[in-house]
Amino acid sequence: MSFRTRRVLMGAPFYALISFFVLNYVLSYYTMVNIFQLLFLVLLLFCIQTLPMLFEEKKSTPIGRFFSKVSGIWQWLLVMLLIYSVVLFILSFIINIPVLIVSIILLTIPVIGIYSFFKAHRIVVKEKVLEFENLESEFNIVHLSDVHFGSIRHKKIIRDLSDKLCELSDSCDLVIISGDLADGSCVVEEDDFIELNRVDIPIIFTSGNHDYYPGLDCVHRACKKAGIVVLENSGISYDDINVYGLSFSFDNIDMPSRDELKSFVVDEKINIINYHIPNGWEELSDIGFNIQLSGHTHGGQFYPVVFFGNLMYEGHNMGLFRDSAGHYLHVTTGVGCMDFPMRWGTDSELVVLKLRKKKD
Repeated sequence: MSFRTRRVLMGAPFYALISFFVLNYVLSYYTMVNIFQLLFLVLLLFCIQTLPMLFEEKKSTPIGRFFSKVSGIWQWLLVMLLIYSVVLFILSFIINIPVLIVSIILLTIPVIGIYSFFKAHRIVVKEKVLEFENLESEFNIVHLSDVHFGSIRHKKIIRDLSDKLCELSDSCDLVIISGDLADGSCVVEEDDFIELNRVDIPIIFTSGNHDYYPGLDCVHRACKKAGIVVLENSGISYDDINVYGLSFSFDNIDMPSRDELKSFVVDEKINIINYHIPNGWEELSDIGFNIQLSGHTHGGQFYPVVFFGNLMYEGHNMGLFRDSAGHYLHVTTGVGCMDFPMRWGTDSELVVLKLRKKKD
């Protein structure tokens, strides 16, 4: 049983408890709640959340993926209903809120939900310019992260990603994936990423935390079958570009020392470090890396979580950052979604980083 499965199973009773109290509170505005019927509904939602996941670890099926997506949508709705209920509860001590107003506000949740669902499934392309004094020729990199191939977003997200990358291949030189290509919610088969083999520019991948959950070896095999270059605490050079893939730092993984990282840096080149989480930028910049590429945060994925992202990641929740040395950190909001197939306030994005010589 993977770490992700254990995490979800441990959290499922908590979700069930919250579901019971939130549904009871909201429904009580309209009717006398039958506790036994409510308990049955909560138990049904609990089963929808947990049972498909146990089978998806062994073999992903359409029915398992359907219920996983239903569960993800419900969990998002539950978060929204919880916030709604807390606000309503507090306001009820101050003013008397008519049922009509309660209903109108309540109806905004499914409207936001429909918008968030479709927004999460639409990949947008953005462009950002990075300037360097020692760059001899222009170089375009497609940066992406957090595809989260799994039960909620399966082979279609790989096809959609491949289509977008094929469109960009004429104008770009390299694709870099900053981890979490897999989600861990289902098994990863050897041919699952094969659609990416259609992309005719090099693709580099370095693991994130979720790639370990279905088994990193499985993810690596699927990557190599698709022609993806896997960098795990190793590097590669393309013309004036040096790319080092720094693996996600679980406690049982030997990580390179500062001196080992320093030995990879070539002053005459643009040195890029691909690291899943947006941590350690100050130290990695000091070592000599001109660009750190990261993901992991999803930008918070949806409101109100977006507001807390900057607090969690020291202001580096999403976007492009530049320090006094002229070194960059780029944190992408990702392509896929974690747990909830919803986005509100963030994009499912591919970012074209246009490396250019600094103008005098």
